Amino acid sequence: MSNLVNINVNPCKMCMPMGAAMAIAGFKGAMSILHGSQGCATYIRRHMATHFNEPIDIASSALSEEGAVFGGEKNLQKGLDNLIKMYHPQVIGVCSTCLAETIGEDLKAMIKRFHEKNPGSGASIIDVSSPGYGGTQNEGFFRALRAIVEQTVSGAPHKAREGGLINIVAPMISPADTRWLKSFLNEAGVRSILIPDISDNLDGVAQKRYERLKSGGTPLSDVMRMKSAEITLEFSEFISEKDSPGAFLRDAFGVPLLRLPLPTGLRGMDRFIDILCAYGGKISAEHAKERGRYLDAMADSHKANAKARAAVFGDPDFVKGIVSLCCENGAVPVLAATGSACAGFKRALGGEIEKCAQNAFAEGFEIADDCDFSTIEHFCGKLGANIMIGSSDGRRAAGRLGIDLIRRGFPIHDHVGGQRTRTLGFDGSLGMLDEISNSMLSRTEENFRRVIYNEHFKPLKEISKKERLESHPCFSGCASQNARIHLPVAPKCNIQCGYCKRSFDCPNESRPGAASKVLSPNEALERYKRFKKNCKNLTVAGIAGPGDALANFDDTRETIRLIKGCDPQVMLCLSTNGLMLPIYAAELIKLGVGHMTVTVNTVDPSVGAKIISYADFLGRRFTGEAAAGLLIANQLSGIKMASEMGAVIKVNCVALKGINDGCIEEVSKKASELGAYMVNIMPHIPIKGSQLECLEKMSVGELEALRTTCEPFARQMRHCRQCSADAAGTLDMDFFSASEERSAHQEFDTENTKRFAVASKSGIIVDQHFGHAEEFLIFDSDGASSRFVERRKISRYCGGAECDEEGKWAKILKALSDCDGVLAVRIGHAPEEKLRASGIVPIRACERIEGAVAAAAGSLREAESASAL
Repeated sequence: MSNLVNINVNPCKMCMPMGAAMAIAGFKGAMSILHGSQGCATYIRRHMATHFNEPIDIASSALSEEGAVFGGEKNLQKGLDNLIKMYHPQVIGVCSTCLAETIGEDLKAMIKRFHEKNPGSGASIIDVSSPGYGGTQNEGFFRALRAIVEQTVSGAPHKAREGGLINIVAPMISPADTRWLKSFLNEAGVRSILIPDISDNLDGVAQKRYERLKSGGTPLSDVMRMKSAEITLEFSEFISEKDSPGAFLRDAFGVPLLRLPLPTGLRGMDRFIDILCAYGGKISAEHAKERGRYLDAMADSHKANAKARAAVFGDPDFVKGIVSLCCENGAVPVLAATGSACAGFKRALGGEIEKCAQNAFAEGFEIADDCDFSTIEHFCGKLGANIMIGSSDGRRAAGRLGIDLIRRGFPIHDHVGGQRTRTLGFDGSLGMLDEISNSMLSRTEENFRRVIYNEHFKPLKEISKKERLESHPCFSGCASQNARIHLPVAPKCNIQCGYCKRSFDCPNESRPGAASKVLSPNEALERYKRFKKNCKNLTVAGIAGPGDALANFDDTRETIRLIKGCDPQVMLCLSTNGLMLPIYAAELIKLGVGHMTVTVNTVDPSVGAKIISYADFLGRRFTGEAAAGLLIANQLSGIKMASEMGAVIKVNCVALKGINDGCIEEVSKKASELGAYMVNIMPHIPIKGSQLECLEKMSVGELEALRTTCEPFARQMRHCRQCSADAAGTLDMDFFSASEERSAHQEFDTENTKRFAVASKSGIIVDQHFGHAEEFLIFDSDGASSRFVERRKISRYCGGAECDEEGKWAKILKALSDCDGVLAVRIGHAPEEKLRASGIVPIRACERIEGAVAAAAGSLREAESASAL
């Protein structure tokens, strides 16, 4: 299947004869004849007539099946004869087509024989090789220009140049842009020869009598003088040398060639003006005012343009000019596409677009040549394009995407005035700039209500509530084999609970302070990826502290965004005290948070004042019943909002004996009324140093009786494990870190292992002092991989004056007796010597556990091998 190639679906281009016919129309007294089937001429006439809104005459040699077999010279000779008799043209462009090129027609020889048979016909006949499969209309346009120049300009190079004469080679611009270019050159006092000049021939005036032969355009007599010009300015940076009229004049007659970008936008125009001035041009005061107006417009519209994410498509030089205009005005061209196969296209545009995208914090862009509208539409959707700039052929893609199309280039079939569109010069650029800005303003005006509704009021789409309940272990029970992971990214809390000591942080549920390390959002993402890799039943990622998730909303939001971007299928869960829930509920739903746990300990402010001492809300600290009342009001309204938007709510209630045990029944009733799915009544865990450290803990029987009382009002949770803020795994099997889970799945050489005790606070890296460790993580390693074995509790070695207590040291050595080494970030001199004396190698490290253990095992095995030798 290696010979398969991509096909174009609705190509972003037209054929070479189309461009060739358009170029020929820019010369005085010129006519085109296509050597091919009648359908080719009909196709081109239709496209040009509906774009330019002018009658278009294009002749055809009308090749039929007979001509395709026996040759079409007879048809062409007759066609040329009729054309001359009916139109009396000064120039005839004979353009080949796919059929003529495929059967190998020799146009030069046919034209030569026509002149021999018809001497004195009075027409210059130019042959143009323009097979439809040879390129796009852009290549056909320039190939026709090259053919006209090459077959018209003859003789020896001029020894003396015509002072101040400049050749201007224009690409496929509109008649209106052509008129501007002629006027600008004239007002600058520049003597020029412009090819082609379509300003009148393809945008004529109203006439009583139809003129078959157009009287406008560049005369061949001017083309003949092009060899004496001082320089050729060619507004194309991408056309090949073989199709460049400027390259022919340079190579054949020594006329210098300078290729320029289109004079569009500030930089394009300034460069054009500088070159004209270098060759004697003078810029008028009026043109200076036009530049000033353009600068003023840039300032006026920069806010609107900053919202633009443009998809620009068309001929390569047109796309580059519009991309430059967009970039200098802050509109990010997220897609630049051309139908031409253009080798230098990406290189020429990449740097400028990348810089613009970075400045605007756009997440990506694409540059594509040989492109079709299927690809353009795909990239527009992927990159978030909100405006398209190009021909009317993009209208269907724009319609499906629901974005505006600014019509420029060729063809424009569905609007009147394609021949009058402006892009060049300060005025043309300003008009384009206004259209982009107004499109963005209209988009905001028309869409802001829908955007606000979708962001803040639209309920969460119900995918499958049953599935969401069954896939979350907290809602489906311990029998569920689904796992969850808590990501401790939220250290700050905005209330002070009596059962919590601030030094432990506050997870708002479960064990206060049970997070070994607070992670950054990126660290949380890495932890999620590691755990997900080896835990195939992971369905839920949650943030449960160790403070309050919504008191750390920036990090919470970023973590959720990263996790959802990594795994769009994961269910997101969040635990909060509810103080900030009304503010963030809608955004949480938009982020994809489908499950929420809200800790509500009472609905009575007088009781709440006994539980919390203060609440920090919107820059102000509340105390006493004011704090409790504010907290309760926000909790209840937040639960109602989130529930109505589609979130599944669990209400946690910490049972405080003698304080709120008489209120919990009311909490259950209210939670159910507001749409909560479940209530979880939990015993408080006395924390040393907290306000309620001496409060008697409720017995299991008392808790169960309380749950039974509340069960008629709300579903009760009886399988809670009071998870830590960094829990990972199923409810029945909680893995402290992803490293432990991963090690259980590694290939392992059990016969040649070394055992190590690791001092770690995070469970991920070696990050703890030996003397501060109250437990060691035991790992085995064969030097290549490492496997977690177990945790071993010990008495902390460093406890002030008792550091060298022999009884404590004996217990530590007993716990480490089967270990070959100990890894810690630091080890004091005294314990280091005692470890060595006991045959245990002390190793300092500060890196990921698995790597450090494997490296240590490898070193020990190498040392043993060296010793044996």
